[in-house]
Amino acid sequence: MFIPKLFVTLKDYNRKQFLADLTAGVIVGIVALPLAIAFAIASGVSPEKGLYTAIIAGFIVSLLGGSRVQIGGPTGAFIVIVYGIVQKYGLDGLTLATLIAGCMLVIMGFARLGSVIKFIPYPLIVGFTSGIALIILSSQIKDFLGIKMGAVPSGFIDKWVSYVQNFNFINWYAVAISVGTIIITFGFSKITRRIPGSLPAIVLATLLSFFLHLPVETIGSRFGSIPSTLPMPHIPGLNWQNITHLIQPAFTIALLCSIESLLSAVVADGMIGGNHKSNMELVAQGVANIVSPIFGGIPATGAIARTATNIKNGGRTPIAGIIHALTLLAIMLLVGKWATLIPLSCLAGILVVVSYNMSEWRSFVSIVKTSKSDAAVLLTTFLLTVFIDLTVAIEIGMVLAAFLFMRRMTRISNVDIITEELNDEKDDPKAISKYKVPAGVEVFEVYGPFFFGAAYKFRDSMRFIEKSAKVLIIRMRHVPVIDSTGIHTLELVFRESENNGTRFVISGIQPPVYKEFEKSGLLERIGRENVLTDIDQALQRASEIIG
Repeated sequence: MFIPKLFVTLKDYNRKQFLADLTAGVIVGIVALPLAIAFAIASGVSPEKGLYTAIIAGFIVSLLGGSRVQIGGPTGAFIVIVYGIVQKYGLDGLTLATLIAGCMLVIMGFARLGSVIKFIPYPLIVGFTSGIALIILSSQIKDFLGIKMGAVPSGFIDKWVSYVQNFNFINWYAVAISVGTIIITFGFSKITRRIPGSLPAIVLATLLSFFLHLPVETIGSRFGSIPSTLPMPHIPGLNWQNITHLIQPAFTIALLCSIESLLSAVVADGMIGGNHKSNMELVAQGVANIVSPIFGGIPATGAIARTATNIKNGGRTPIAGIIHALTLLAIMLLVGKWATLIPLSCLAGILVVVSYNMSEWRSFVSIVKTSKSDAAVLLTTFLLTVFIDLTVAIEIGMVLAAFLFMRRMTRISNVDIITEELNDEKDDPKAISKYKVPAGVEVFEVYGPFFFGAAYKFRDSMRFIEKSAKVLIIRMRHVPVIDSTGIHTLELVFRESENNGTRFVISGIQPPVYKEFEKSGLLERIGRENVLTDIDQALQRASEIIG
C-alpha cells in the first residue's frame, strides 16, 4: 500500500517508454511555466514562488506518489486560500500553514483516509470550486483590462465597485492582449490537444509586447527580476499562538489538496486504465507540502490539466513528472530572466480561461435542477465561498450535507405496527398476515437504518403498545445498520416493557446488527433465546412465553 508507483513501474521500464516520458515531461514542464507564475501572482506572492513550488513539489509528488501520471504543483484551487492567509498572516504565516497542512496530509495517508475523501458530497465540491472560479475571475479584472488603480479591495462586492469606478482608466492594448490570449487558448485546441493553447498564446503575446514596445505592464515592471537559483531553506520561528491561529486555514489547505489530488488521480486512472494508491498519494502530497514551503514555495496538489497534458503526450510513469520538474528547473536557471517580459494581461487571460474551466457551470446547473437538498448544499457552499470565506464554506457545507443526508435516511426509516386491521405486504412470503399471531402478541416492523435520526420514530410508535400485550415482537429484517442511539432507544423500550410485564422478542436480526447487540450487552439483557433470525421462530418463542 505504501510503495510509491515509481518503484512499481521501474520493474518493467524500457527505452521506448523513457523516450515517451521524456517528451511528455519536457512539454508539461514548458506548459507549467506560465501557469506556475500566474497562480503565484494571483495568490498575492512573487512569481518565483510558483516556480519553486512546481519544481520541488512536482518532483516529490512524482517520486513518492501513488499515481503513475500525476503532475503536482500550484493550482487555481489554492489562489483564494493562499491570498487570504498572506493578507492576514504574511508570508511566514503561509509557510507555517502549509507545513502544518503537509503534516496533516501525511497523517491522513498513513491513517488510510484516502478512501474517506471519496465520500465528500459532489454538490459541495462543485459549490466551492465554482465559487473559487468566480473569485479568480474577479481578481483578474484589473490586469485583464490594464486598469491603472491602487490596491484591489479584498471583498468580492468591493472589488467590482472599485472596478466600475476606474473603468475610465482602461488600457486597450492590455484588453487586446487579454482577449487575444483567450481566443488563441480556446482556438488552439481545435488544432491539437497535446499542447494547451496557453503556451502559444503567451509566446505570441510576449513577442508582440516586446518588439512593438506596447505600453502594458509586465512581470518585470511590477515584480522585478526572477531569481535564477533555488533559495536556501528557511523555517520561520515557531510560535504556539500563531500555530493555533493557523490550524483552521491549514486544515482547509490539507482538505483542498486531498480532494484535488485524488480527483486528478481518478481522472488520470480513467484516461490510462490504471489504478492509483490513494493513501500513498496523500503521503506524497504531504511531504511535498512540507518541503516546498521550506524552500519558499506555496501549497501544491495534483494538477488535472497538466496531468491530462502529460497523458496526451505519452507519459505513463512518474519519470515524466520528474522530467517535468527538472525541465522547469533548467528553464529557471537558464532563461528565467526572459519570463519577466510576459505581459500581466496575458497571464490574466490565461487565468480567465482557468476560471472558466474550473466553474463547472454545466454541473452547477444540473445539480440546481435536481433535488432541493443537493441544490441547498451547492448554493450555500458557493455563496459562502464567494462572499464570506472558503474555510467557512467547506465547514458549513459539510455540516449541511450531513444533516440533509440524515434527513433523507430518516425519511426512509419507518416503524409500523402490524395488526389484523393493518397487515404488511400481501406479496411478501414472510408477511405476518400469512401467520396466526397468538392473542396477547403485538408485532412491530422497523424499516431502514436504525440511527439517531430515526430513533424517535420508534419511541413514538411504542406508545401504541396495548397494556394487555404479553409479548412484543420487533421485526428488524429490513434494518441494515444500527448505531448507539438506536441501541439505547431499544434498551429504554425494553425496560419499559419489562416494567409493564411485556416480554421482548427480536426477529430477523441481520449479522451487523447482531454484532452491535453483542458489543453493547443488549443481547444478554434481552436474552439470546429471545433474539431470533426468523419470524417463525419468533412466533414460536412468543407462544412458549404465553403458554
